[in-house]
Amino acid sequence: MSHTAHIPSHRKPRQSASKTALRAGVAGGVLSTIAVAGAAGPAQAEPVTQTIEMPTITAGLSTTVAASAQATQQVALDLETQAHEDAAASVAAKTAKKAKAEAVRKAEAKEKAEAAARAKAEAAAERASRTAERTTLSASSGSSGSSGSSASSSSPSYSSNATGSAASVVAFAQAQVGDAYVSGGTGPNSWDCSGLVQAAFRTVGVDLPRVSQSQSTAGTQVSLNNLQPGDILYWGGAGSAYHVGIYVGGGQFVGAQNSGTGVVQQSLDYDPPSGAVRVL
Repeated sequence: MSHTAHIPSHRKPRQSASKTALRAGVAGGVLSTIAVAGAAGPAQAEPVTQTIEMPTITAGLSTTVAASAQATQQVALDLETQAHEDAAASVAAKTAKKAKAEAVRKAEAKEKAEAAARAKAEAAAERASRTAERTTLSASSGSSGSSGSSASSSSPSYSSNATGSAASVVAFAQAQVGDAYVSGGTGPNSWDCSGLVQAAFRTVGVDLPRVSQSQSTAGTQVSLNNLQPGDILYWGGAGSAYHVGIYVGGGQFVGAQNSGTGVVQQSLDYDPPSGAVRVL
């Protein structure tokens, strides 16, 4: 190889003059701008002393709060008014119910009183009729000289064949034949119809009601065609009877009839009963 051969250089190539001038211009422009900005700004920042006034919102807020309070108060008043109205309606309903119940009670009491008055009047009329009839029978018996079969006979015309408790009831009733009749009488020597029946059953430990109306429903209703000694006979309606007696068998009964006859034993044909109840 020749000693004079070209050897490449490692230096960077020179930049062209135009590029160098362009970069210089850009740098100069930036520095100029910075300089101008610095000159334009104040040398020292002054503190801000101006006060900015914020808009006032309390007036609107107070109005809203007042409106809300008024609405709440109105709701409370409405609820209170409704409560008073409900209470008044409840009181009115209770008063009306009480008045209705009282009216029903008075109507029932009036109806019962009228029924009792009718039963009493019917009983009085029936007793008057029986008294007149028995007076006639007694006079007829006296004129014929018969002393053992009159309506006021003091000795039973039939001896019952009853047994047990019924026999005791019948025996007691027959033992009172000839005693006096006294309204309200319960013995031992004077009776009314229900007083005699009550006393007869008491001898066997049966406690009957005191009055004929209650005694007529004190047991099981039985047919007059199926009577047994010791059955209670009644005249009038069941529950409204005006007279009672005791069936002793053989188609006869014992009863405290009235003040004219006293306690007698007679045939059912003498004074046919309306019905009968069986207690024993």
